[in-house]
Amino acid sequence: MDRSGIFAGDDPFSLAQSWLTEAEAQELNDPNAIALATVDEQGLPNVRMVLLKEIEIGGEGGGAFVFYTNYTSKKGQEIEAAGKAAFVLHWKSLRRQIRVRGLVSREEGPQADAYFASRSLKSRIGAWASHQSQPLSSREALMAEAAKQALTRGPNPPRPPHWGGFRIRPVEIEFWADGAFRLHDRFRWTRADLAQDWTVTRLNP
Repeated sequence: MDRSGIFAGDDPFSLAQSWLTEAEAQELNDPNAIALATVDEQGLPNVRMVLLKEIEIGGEGGGAFVFYTNYTSKKGQEIEAAGKAAFVLHWKSLRRQIRVRGLVSREEGPQADAYFASRSLKSRIGAWASHQSQPLSSREALMAEAAKQALTRGPNPPRPPHWGGFRIRPVEIEFWADGAFRLHDRFRWTRADLAQDWTVTRLNP
């Protein structure tokens, strides 16, 4: 199978990182933005944009994709219930995308603490103030809660217990690149579980 050029390599996590690094030099805004999909208790899908914060290479399952959020949010609750999620990275400037489906676990240790500490103070206060996905009476009420939390938490607020990371360890990754006349290139990496080796299949566009 010909996987030369931008598709070359035997590690999908390294390949994903190389595509993201290239996008960071060309994409105008948020090259790490992903459309994250979950399902509710009725199986109805939800999708929203979040920021991918790390592509881990190595470790359990060979690697993972990490993002952070409020665990009590709608997406957090749906991820916890299903233990699975999917997302797509799309770069209009490169005419490429990466699709990922996998198993999800929490990241709520030192790594999450370090990332939270790296955020701006206002963002850290916002994580304490927002009851994400819950009804809100007004923006004024939100700002008042933020001011209250700023007074309570001080200049170096710790990471809230309801806020942290999710680590997606994929069982399927698809790399897609635009081709002339809509004859695109698609390579799908699949495995039955995290302990298995990857199988790579070229797909019709």
